[in-house]
Amino acid sequence: MQINATPLPGVLTIEPRVFGDSRGFFFESFNARTFREQTGIDAAFVQDNHSRSSRGVLRGLHYQIRHAQGKLVRVTRGAVLDVALDIRRSSPTFGQWFSAVLSAENKLQMWIPPGFAHGFSVLEDGTEFLYKTTDYWMPEHERCILWNDPSLAIDWQLQDAPVLSEKDQLGTLLNAAEVFE
Repeated sequence: MQINATPLPGVLTIEPRVFGDSRGFFFESFNARTFREQTGIDAAFVQDNHSRSSRGVLRGLHYQIRHAQGKLVRVTRGAVLDVALDIRRSSPTFGQWFSAVLSAENKLQMWIPPGFAHGFSVLEDGTEFLYKTTDYWMPEHERCILWNDPSLAIDWQLQDAPVLSEKDQLGTLLNAAEVFE
């Protein structure tokens, strides 16, 4: 696997080594030892999540203020624009975001460490998104930053108005959100 740093310290993109031939392809999507050796991160994943969404759905920007989750994310069908937002007030990159297109075709993965909000916009119908988390989902600690906060100016690569959950419609502006110190 190839580990790539991003402009946000701690956020990584991961390109797996893919073996393909006329029958199809094979790749190792996760190996704890290799991940630890190449990233220096000793992540213990406790939960796997899988979502399916239609084109135009936007999910995020989510995080847990207590029991913060690191997330290793990837797409197995379709494509998303995946976004990580630094919400560590003491960080020099506080309020900055990074995005990458993750797709079934490019097999790119992204590591979003604790201290970041996460979201994605769905670029293709029937997209399936998988992610491993380092802590359990605890709805009482979940928070949401408004996806279209003007201070962030995130380019979600939307063609039309996004399809949002009620939670995502009611997100908090970053300047009023509970964040990590």
